[in-house]
Amino acid sequence: MKSVIYLIIIMLLSFIFNACRKEDISDEPTEEITSTLADNQASEEAKNLYNYLRSIYGKKILSSTMANVNWNTTEAENVYKLTGKYPAMNCFDFIHIHHSPANWIDYSDITPVKDWANAGGIVSLMWHFYVPKSENSDSYTYKTDTKFKISNIFLSNTWESRFFHEQLDKVCNTLSKLQSEKIAALWRPFHEASGAWFWWGKEGAEAYVRLWKYVYNYLQQKGIHNLIWVWTTEKEGDSQWYPGNDYVDIIGKDLYGKNVSQNHNNWLQIKKLHKKKMISLSECGNLLAGRTIIKKQASIEQQWANGTCWLYFMPWYDYLFNEGKEPTNVRCSDDFWINAMSLPYVISR
Repeated sequence: MKSVIYLIIIMLLSFIFNACRKEDISDEPTEEITSTLADNQASEEAKNLYNYLRSIYGKKILSSTMANVNWNTTEAENVYKLTGKYPAMNCFDFIHIHHSPANWIDYSDITPVKDWANAGGIVSLMWHFYVPKSENSDSYTYKTDTKFKISNIFLSNTWESRFFHEQLDKVCNTLSKLQSEKIAALWRPFHEASGAWFWWGKEGAEAYVRLWKYVYNYLQQKGIHNLIWVWTTEKEGDSQWYPGNDYVDIIGKDLYGKNVSQNHNNWLQIKKLHKKKMISLSECGNLLAGRTIIKKQASIEQQWANGTCWLYFMPWYDYLFNEGKEPTNVRCSDDFWINAMSLPYVISR
């Protein structure tokens, strides 16, 4: 009797798996997903990348790594050493742009990104935007412990406006270089805003949406059209934080230590609200307290079998492990990566 029950369970899981995976993959994009980018002047490279993403969505899933702190592929190399495969995408962070150029970081040197793209990798970009804690302060933060005001960005002759535009222009310089090299990228600025732990979320939804639209239009004016804009939803019911379909291409969700049903419920909720947008697991990993694992993140195999079809998954890095100061990656286990990269529906580089 038990063997019959097990067989029925396996058959049901197989049905769900294959319904999500859709083995007979064609090159035709998913019809219900918006067919054009928010940027109506998008570069051919951006259009081609977006069409590729649409063509695999719900059929396969992209693997991705996060740069170890800033402008490198350290984590991708770790995955390669462990599994013999590179992830399909690497996410670079402009987190130290306020220090650049320096002898240890120079974002005007796009070599790490260019090398990754030339090797066949998809490029993703994000920005933990550091600001001074106060005017003339030598201490910087991207959290809410700052006197930096979003509203003052839009005023002339404020220290917030001067600093903000100095850093934004540095980023624009790098983005323009990537565009000149015909490199398109997923672009995820100002993430997790409604969580209100970053400065770009501390003044509420209206200020945040104004900030997003301002940066979008600023980049347009600078002639930057190689980006696919990814907005990250944080809390249930944060639709007032959404900049709108005309400013967003992909929806991201950051989940740590979530089990199969929690991941699926989040995916369903977002899918209901954003029917025409692709949905990504833009950050994931084990939930930690220090270096103790509080809750493990469900495997990609478990999630996919349950019908949770993210566009891509991106585990966060373990800084101390990557620095060689700890022997084990507690943020994302070796087993997670070994299993994920062995799955036939997970795309590698």
